[in-house]
Amino acid sequence: MNGGDTGDTGAGHPARPPSGPRPKRADARRNQETLLDAAARVFVASGVEAPVRDIAAEAGVGTATIYRHFPTRADLVIAVYRHQVEACAEAGPALLAAGPTPHAALGRWIDLFVDFLVTKHGLAAVLQSDNAGFETLHAYFLDRLVPVCAELLDAATAADEIRSGIGAYQLMRGVGNLCIGAENDPRYDARRLAGLLVAGLRHPH
Repeated sequence: MNGGDTGDTGAGHPARPPSGPRPKRADARRNQETLLDAAARVFVASGVEAPVRDIAAEAGVGTATIYRHFPTRADLVIAVYRHQVEACAEAGPALLAAGPTPHAALGRWIDLFVDFLVTKHGLAAVLQSDNAGFETLHAYFLDRLVPVCAELLDAATAADEIRSGIGAYQLMRGVGNLCIGAENDPRYDARRLAGLLVAGLRHPH
């Protein structure tokens, strides 16, 4: 065998494993998440038609960076939507693990879900311009979030904190109805109404 087959460098030292790609991928992912978080904040404050330069300023990057990742506004809106779905999905198990009770975790998750829905209503007009694409995203939304809500409900039921027989989709649909129009009316607090709904799930002790 020659030296190349032994894993040695030509100088008799073991070849070092390649370094760089994995940290770079992690850095790129974090940078994109920062950009999407910034875009979501701008969309909530100014709507989905906000200038790209405002999003770039919020994220601390140049506009060219945004266009490199998201060539069209629809690409950016869809990415923000998916990013927020993932954040909401990941929060469920984390809140349940943190406690103090499954019912408290459910209430905190519903608060996050309300925040997402209020933002989503602002994205709907752009997403629905491509109806097939919107339906795909809506299916993704349900596939990711209904099981998370079900896990929280099951935990609260197992702890005998809430009534049994409440379906995750049913609860999410009810919260969604409470959020309609909330983004356009500062006098309306969808979080408070959703909180009352979650409180009403408790056993009438």
